[in-house]
Amino acid sequence: MTSQPIHSLFKPLAGAPGTAAANVDIWFNDQPLSVPGGRSVAAALLASGVSRFRATPVSGAPRAPYCMMGACFECLVEIDGVPSRQSCMVEVKAGMRIRSQEGARDLPPFDASTTTDSPLENAHGR
Repeated sequence: MTSQPIHSLFKPLAGAPGTAAANVDIWFNDQPLSVPGGRSVAAALLASGVSRFRATPVSGAPRAPYCMMGACFECLVEIDGVPSRQSCMVEVKAGMRIRSQEGARDLPPFDASTTTDSPLENAHGR
């Protein structure tokens, strides 16, 4: 079997708002990537050819974004050290360090002294 290049099926519509955003440099699993800015982490990774975002806790089966609107939780990744982030709900930013999530992960403990946001807002970056 020969290896074929991966071509993403996710492409921005010509002339759509936000399609002219410059690329931003991020890290995915310790590899540098230049991805389209102005979109979600999931959309940026998919557009760059990333096809595996996490592994299921039970069987280790590979998973990737499915619904792209925060309902299915298939796109969970670790972003800047915070596990279980829905990559479809977070805008990609330059310098982000993203890792695929292997199995189930707990959120880090909430420290009320570091924020005035609610625990849910702080843990999920909203």
